[in-house]
Parts: sequence; structure tokens; C-alpha cells
Amino acid sequence: MKTTPHFQDADLFYEQLLDAHCGLSPEQSELLNARLILILANQIGSRDVLTDCLRAARELPGTS
Repeated sequence: MKTTPHFQDADLFYEQLLDAHCGLSPEQSELLNARLILILANQIGSRDVLTDCLRAARELPGTS
């Protein structure tokens, strides 16, 4: 799992992500996020890396 920034253009991606949600209902926005997660997970492919990513995402600061 990569833990250092690896984006080619993080600001542009963030802007595109926000734009993708424009005009969507909360339910549609949740579905978009779910589809995006599955598409990105497919790009990663490795079960071990995905498990590490899930674990890292659950370890939010201040939630332990």
C-alpha cells in the first residue's frame, strides 16, 4: 500500500470528484461513491493491498 502522495494532480482530481457529485441527490451521490470505490478497487486488484487500505481508512485520527 502506498502511503506517500502518488497523485499526478491531486487538486484536479478533487475538483473532478466534486463536479461528479453536482446535481446528485444524497442517494445518487452515495451510489457514485460506491461505484467509484469498486472501480478503483478493481484497478488495484490485490486483495492484500485492498485489506490494508480498508484497515488504514478505518484508522481515522481521534477514533481509537
